[in-house]
Amino acid sequence: MSVQELLVGLEQAVDADEHRIWAVRCAHALGLEGIAVSLRWGAELVWFSNDVSARLEDAQFTLGQGPGLSADFGVVPSQVADLQTAAGDRWPQFATEAGALGVRAVFVWPVRSGAAWFGTLTGYRTTPGPLTPRQAADGLLVADALTGRLLAWQPDARLSERSGAAEGDDGPGEAGVVDLHRVEVHQATGVLSVRLGVPMDEALVRLRAQAFASGQPLAEAAREILSELPQ
Repeated sequence: MSVQELLVGLEQAVDADEHRIWAVRCAHALGLEGIAVSLRWGAELVWFSNDVSARLEDAQFTLGQGPGLSADFGVVPSQVADLQTAAGDRWPQFATEAGALGVRAVFVWPVRSGAAWFGTLTGYRTTPGPLTPRQAADGLLVADALTGRLLAWQPDARLSERSGAAEGDDGPGEAGVVDLHRVEVHQATGVLSVRLGVPMDEALVRLRAQAFASGQPLAEAAREILSELPQ
């Protein structure tokens, strides 16, 4: 299936299963093994095709480092064709986490409208190597098509019984509405901010540090904090 056909399919996808199938097909059409879409600076993961792509985004968010957080898009896409040789000095912890997931190459496109850049489309491969010019151009078409979806994005902050991507979260809900993937992280950050008397950004840094030091996923560290609240 061509990228042009997939872009038509994006408009026809109306439920979570169809969105997930579309994302998987899109990744494969771009020569990738997974894709994910996050709001700028990784503030919220809103769409992902598989477990590894979600965990890769979560690693960047937890560590505060990685290609999706550092791209300036002087060249589109931002390509890290071999994480083992190119990322060790720049993003050492991220390179280690990505390696543990079997990820060897990462590619990032901006999701933007004109000069306004408000998100990223990130793809990965388990083998090193750059994109072909056609794949790079097709990825930009996909990122541009997703712009309209994100501009209309309405977060559904209701906690579901699913606990996250690592346990099989199916990703987006109904068309135009996406469950907040990191709702517990945002809630725990607020709790720490009040408990410690520090600003929200510092509270998030402390939560990230706690998760990294304990070897926990960020969502798990957040759930521990929330579990301490009086019922």
